[in-house]
Amino acid sequence: MWELVNNSTLDQNSAYKYIMMCEYFTETCVVAKEDDKVVGFVTAFIPPERQDVVFVWQIGVDSSQRGKGVASKLLDELINREACDNVRFVEATVTPSNQASQSLFRRLARDHHTNCEVSECFAKELFPSDEHEAELCFRIGPFKK
Repeated sequence: MWELVNNSTLDQNSAYKYIMMCEYFTETCVVAKEDDKVVGFVTAFIPPERQDVVFVWQIGVDSSQRGKGVASKLLDELINREACDNVRFVEATVTPSNQASQSLFRRLARDHHTNCEVSECFAKELFPSDEHEAELCFRIGPFKK
């Protein structure tokens, strides 16, 4: 996952973050492989105080797989896992310029015949770097189980 991110335009996190996510949030992290190579992933977790939400931290898809619906399949796998039996909402933060992720989450809502609400989450001023945009909260659901 770390290598896929480092070869993309995604926000870079430490390799340790990916190891920790896969170790402690195994049930809510999904990996797609082709010929033993990671070509896509979702890292996510269920916040302890909101058991009806799965928060998607990051989605990555290798450039060779773009346009094949890999990200949508990864999200479907996530919400259909046993760990998400009580989940009614998917949440994620997305920058205003990230049209691909915005389209992905809107498509998730459309494909599951549910709502997609967008609200401000983290203002640009909260980030130490002037280059970081604000983060919008995408809330998709409720999902029917």
